[in-house]
Amino acid sequence: MPVRHFHVVFTLPSELRTLCRHAPRAMYDALFEVATSTLLELTRSRWSALPGITAVLHSWTREMLLHPHVHMLVTAGGLHLSKDRWVHRKRYLFPFDMMSEVYRAKMLEALRTLQQQGVFQTHPDLDDPETFGRLLAAAARHNWVVYTKEPFRRPEFVLRYLGRYTHRVALSNSRLLDVTPAAVTFRTRGSAAVTLTPVEFLRRFVQHVLPDGFHKIRHYGLYASANTETRWLRARDLLGPAEEASASPAAARCDDVSLTWQERLLALTGRDVRSCPLCGGLMDRQPLARAPPAAA
Repeated sequence: MPVRHFHVVFTLPSELRTLCRHAPRAMYDALFEVATSTLLELTRSRWSALPGITAVLHSWTREMLLHPHVHMLVTAGGLHLSKDRWVHRKRYLFPFDMMSEVYRAKMLEALRTLQQQGVFQTHPDLDDPETFGRLLAAAARHNWVVYTKEPFRRPEFVLRYLGRYTHRVALSNSRLLDVTPAAVTFRTRGSAAVTLTPVEFLRRFVQHVLPDGFHKIRHYGLYASANTETRWLRARDLLGPAEEASASPAAARCDDVSLTWQERLLALTGRDVRSCPLCGGLMDRQPLARAPPAAA
C-alpha cells in the first residue's frame, strides 16, 4: 500500500523459551497468530478498520541465544469496515500498555489450549501437572515487551527495511573472527566478541533452524492472499493516485537499478555517506562483508 507503515515487535518472555525449544512449530505459529490477532482486534475496535500486516519471525540475539520475536510492518491506517473510506493514522498506533496486556492475555490462553491438546506432554520438565501452571504464572508477572517505531515515511522505505530481515540467518560469515578446532570467535555488537567451544557454537546455531516447511514470512489483513482481489483493490482505489503521487522525484529515481545504495540514499535523504563529515572529501570505504576465516 502507498501509505506509511509502523514497525511493531512482539517478544516472548524468557520463561517461555523452554517451550519454544520443545515445540518450536506450535510456539512460533502461536506467536504469529496471537500477535496478529492483537493488532487486528485493536484496529477493528478502535479504528473500525482492517490494516495490512506483514510479519517476519526472528529467534536469535547477537550472541545466538534463543530470543523468539516477530517483526511486523503495519499500515498506518486501514480500510474502514464499511469499505467506503480509508482510515488514516499518522504518528500513533496504540498505547504500549494496551498492546502488551492484550497480547499477554491472548498468548497465555493460547498456551493453555496447546497444553490441553498435549503439545507439551513429552516435555521432560512438565511431568508434574502443576509445573505448567507455575510456568505461566511466572511469565504472567512480567510486562511483555511490545515495541513500536514511528511510521516509515514512504512505502519504498518499508520494502528496503523488510528486505534486510527476510533472509537473515543467526550468524553471517562477516561476523566470524576466528575458527579453530578448539574455539569459534564471532563479533556480537561493535567491537565486542564471543568465543565458544565448537559444540556450544553448533548448539546455539541449530536451535534457530526452523521446522521443515515453516513459513517465517506471513501476511495478514489487507495483505492476506484471500483479500488480494477484494479489500486490497478497494483500498487502493480509495487511496487514489494522489496518495501515490506524494513520492518525490528523488524517490522515483531510486527505482533505477543502476544506482548504488549510496546513490539511492543520497537521492532519498540528501545524505552522501561517501563524503567525510569533517572535510567533505571522498572517503574510500572498504566492504564490510568478507569470506569466513581460512582454516588454521
